[in-house]
Amino acid sequence: MRPKRDAKDQQLDEFRVPLDDVTMTTDQGVPVDHTDDSLKAGMRGPTLLEDFHFREKLTRFDHERIPERVVHARGAGAYGVFELYEPLGDLTAAEFLNDTSVKTPTFVRFSTVAGSRGSADTVRDVRGFATKFYTTQGNFDIVANNFPVFFIQDGIKFPDFVHAVKPEPHNEIPQAQSAHDTFWDFVQLQPESLHMVMWLMSDRAIPRSYRMMQGFGVHTFRLVDAQGKGTFVKWHWRPVLGTYSLVWDEVLRIQGNDPDYNRRDLWEAIERGAYPEYELCVQLVPEEREHDFDFDLLDATKIIPEEQVPLRPIGKMTLNRNPQNFFAETEQVAFHTANIVPGIDFTNDPLLQARNFSYLDTQLLRLGGPNFSQIPINRPVSPVRNDQRDGFHQHMIHESRTSYEKNSISGGCPAAMNGYRHYTERVEGHKIRERSPSFQDFYRQATLFWNSMADWEKGHIVAAYLFELGHVERKDIKEGVVAHLVKIHPDLGAQVAEGLGLPVPEGGPVHANASPALSMTNQPRGIATRKIAILMADGADAAAVTALRRALEGQGAICEVVAPAEGQAGGLPVDRQLSAASSVLYDAVVAADGAALASVGRAVFFVQEAFKHQKAIGAVGTGRQLVEAARLPNDVGVFVGDDIADAFADGVAGHRFYDRDIFAVPA
Repeated sequence: MRPKRDAKDQQLDEFRVPLDDVTMTTDQGVPVDHTDDSLKAGMRGPTLLEDFHFREKLTRFDHERIPERVVHARGAGAYGVFELYEPLGDLTAAEFLNDTSVKTPTFVRFSTVAGSRGSADTVRDVRGFATKFYTTQGNFDIVANNFPVFFIQDGIKFPDFVHAVKPEPHNEIPQAQSAHDTFWDFVQLQPESLHMVMWLMSDRAIPRSYRMMQGFGVHTFRLVDAQGKGTFVKWHWRPVLGTYSLVWDEVLRIQGNDPDYNRRDLWEAIERGAYPEYELCVQLVPEEREHDFDFDLLDATKIIPEEQVPLRPIGKMTLNRNPQNFFAETEQVAFHTANIVPGIDFTNDPLLQARNFSYLDTQLLRLGGPNFSQIPINRPVSPVRNDQRDGFHQHMIHESRTSYEKNSISGGCPAAMNGYRHYTERVEGHKIRERSPSFQDFYRQATLFWNSMADWEKGHIVAAYLFELGHVERKDIKEGVVAHLVKIHPDLGAQVAEGLGLPVPEGGPVHANASPALSMTNQPRGIATRKIAILMADGADAAAVTALRRALEGQGAICEVVAPAEGQAGGLPVDRQLSAASSVLYDAVVAADGAALASVGRAVFFVQEAFKHQKAIGAVGTGRQLVEAARLPNDVGVFVGDDIADAFADGVAGHRFYDRDIFAVPA
């Protein structure tokens, strides 16, 4: 069911091109009667220059593409609505954060950072989580990532970082990967990046779904109340479904099976009405507490541990509508950290200050000039009135005879009054190129992250370092990275060094502090929107499968019958042919026919692969024979019998069986 239309949805009606059966025209509105052949002098003669339709059609095609984003090129978007839990007048004058009756329209774009538009969704990378709020006071953007920190502290280093992580310039290899020399050379020489790299090497870098991914504003911003009092704030998006990830071997196989895995998942969930939901939470720090921490609030490579400043939920966003045209909406949407409204302001974070310049600068080129805010997806729902004029792609017809302020001819309009007021702050100092000593601790929070991980998370981090550094050609770069890792924690450094065949450098004492909130072990449980493959053939017990399916779908799971051939299997419709399916596209597997499938290698591999990726395995009826044919080394997370619905559902809700011994599984 289509959600109730909001102000942004209604505004877009003016720009939508209907799908009615109409006559084709040129861009000038001239009817076209034939578009399969160019105008020629004779049937085999030269094409004539006077063929205006041919020239227009080719010219428009030649110019369809715009420059892709330098970073965050690969993305997917959705519309939504934000609803406030309680008024925040004691903290901010922002109207959309003070009226619980208002449903603020939003548009969200999720993305990867390093790869081009044609790269896969499931690479190891940071994910963007950018949200545009169409408020009554103008557009407000939270330009977030799925990590709460970044690689660098000062924006002047951003070109260096991006150049290092992008494909190497001599051969444009590798695409959308950090596993190469220039990136790790940057890391070993810029230890401020170490905390972020710990997140990158964790499973946070390979999310199961955009619907199961956190978002963080990274920087410290300010909320400002009506009296001008400021409060430091960090923005957090927390998915209602919980935060879950893929595993690395699974990621590599998904890239071949479905490079659009995350994009498709988001689209299909919204089309089914399983709307993704995220709570907007804030960490609030009174200004008088700015220097109460052992890190600097202006340092974008640091978090405020939730144990020190708890998260406060202030509202919920629901994504309830897919775009109608990818280019017009998802590709042309322009986010900017400087898109703020009254009641929200910046801090002196040097990385944030750079972003406030850079986003506007790049959009001027990518979107064709200064009028990109007039593109429908970027237009605010609040009125726009100012003296900006002309420029590329000006859509407005300004009737006023004045375009300056102050004026008397137009009655002094538009007048600057009752508008945005910047936070009043005393600023003084010498002009210097130096960094505050409070930014110089590069190891403490990287150690905090390591200490906070469960054993299985630590194992995955070590494996990620070994994979990445195993692709680095220069031994001195590997040694340089390992020298930093032992300072984060001796166990981490030793395991990586040994895996690379390097001597273990001398480390030093490390603290034992931990933040349980950083681990993904304690997430909300449930099977809603989880995809479950049911392997069937004609010998399956349809009644047992139907009963199990009804129980699982009753809790919101999505079950698909996978069989050797399309049509029907065991009297039930087949959703996907076995040769066009893979276990990596599902969260769990049920074997429902072993009599026929136990001798089918692809079906046996399907079960083995799911087991290796630590997913729940179920078997009903003769499906037991298929599980036996898979020769699984143990029965951890394997549920066999005709009355397994509850136990199997509980296994799926736990996401994976990380205590399962999979070392000997060859799949």
